[in-house]
Amino acid sequence: MNSWIKESIFYHIYPLGFCGAPENNDLISSPVSRLDKIEKWIPHLKALEINAVYMGPVFESTSHGYDTIDYFKVDRRLGTNDTLKKISKLFHENDIKLIVDGVFNHVGRDFPKFKDLISNKQNSKYISWFSGVNFNGNTSYNDGFSYDSWNGYYNLVKLNTYNSEVKNYIFEIIKFWIQEFDIDGIRLDAADCLELNFLKELSHYARSLRPDILLLGEIIHGDYNIWANNDILDTVTNYECYKGLYSSHNSLNYFEIAYSLNRQFGNGGIYKDLPLYNFVDNHDVNRIASTLTDLDNIYPLYTLLFTMPGIPSIYYGSEFGIKGTKENGSDSKLRPEINLEDFHDLKDSQKLLKFIQCVSKIRATHNAIKKGSYNQLFISNKQYAFLRNFEDENIIVAVNCSKENTEIKFSLESTKLLDLITKETFDIKNNAAILPLSKNQARILKLEK
Repeated sequence: MNSWIKESIFYHIYPLGFCGAPENNDLISSPVSRLDKIEKWIPHLKALEINAVYMGPVFESTSHGYDTIDYFKVDRRLGTNDTLKKISKLFHENDIKLIVDGVFNHVGRDFPKFKDLISNKQNSKYISWFSGVNFNGNTSYNDGFSYDSWNGYYNLVKLNTYNSEVKNYIFEIIKFWIQEFDIDGIRLDAADCLELNFLKELSHYARSLRPDILLLGEIIHGDYNIWANNDILDTVTNYECYKGLYSSHNSLNYFEIAYSLNRQFGNGGIYKDLPLYNFVDNHDVNRIASTLTDLDNIYPLYTLLFTMPGIPSIYYGSEFGIKGTKENGSDSKLRPEINLEDFHDLKDSQKLLKFIQCVSKIRATHNAIKKGSYNQLFISNKQYAFLRNFEDENIIVAVNCSKENTEIKFSLESTKLLDLITKETFDIKNNAAILPLSKNQARILKLEK
């Protein structure tokens, strides 16, 4: 299993948007190395303590990247294979790992073997490559047959991973990515749509090539232990806490996120030893700055993201507080082109950036946050505190989502608390901590004996 995941702080880039690529691939233009833009961002990533970048999709596709045409070739709108090799090398020189999108549940309609099926119908030798092909059916594309798709989108054609040829093809892709681009991990798109035995075989094969490769599954609902365990994946997307993080702040009800964290990671927690992939937004959901009712709560929210059990991930641009919502079924507003210089003179953006840099640095330098146990200390609708412990280190996190200054009290066997954000110290008398919290404030405190 993976040995470095608990040390990770992720940065998630949707490269076609980030790099300002055309929305559609004309399939004839010469490659444009837009991915080179990422090189300028490396100092920014390092200032955020980022040591893993999830980038995807990057391979040749028709439009948004998830309608793959060629898994062995970088999308011409982003560059060439040499462009990605160069980025991978730069990342590794800066101690940043590279995770790419493995879109193995489905392909685009321009995938050559599916085009062969369209042309040759019953005479195609690739019928069994695709799931649910039925020559008595049809779709809106009027191909003369129907087939299984992802979520009813017939531009996303479901592969038949029961077919040994398809499995071996996907394994060859993984081997190529490891050898060609020196990838450190794969984020498995729509992992909850993939057959579990296939995922198990994929996992064993990938680890035979690279024992410490990270396998991250996109899972929306269900018991995460089904997918993330010693036989299959290292981790999955924690959509339960994604919802709890913003909803608790919008409803001024910390009981929601506290319930999830205790259920997942508390004593007897069902994912106690599982480093889940945590996030507050991504390329499929509205930007957190658009989701929050009170934007000042972005500070306690990011504090929770970086201090709760699991692995934190920042979606590109959200460290500057950019906004974006789905509009008319389109995700384009969630996936904009941005440049670092766009934010240099924006006071609120710089304030949020500096805060996230601060809490990220605290996480990177404290094992209690990266690896520690979780115990709730205090809970009310608008205030919440918990303890993270690892070996002889103890860290307390306390947050306030209200517009009022307040204080919280809890029992604690210590003599002093040091706020790692503000550098304030608080004395503890008779094992009782009384902690002041300003409106929308977050504290990360180290216990000092």
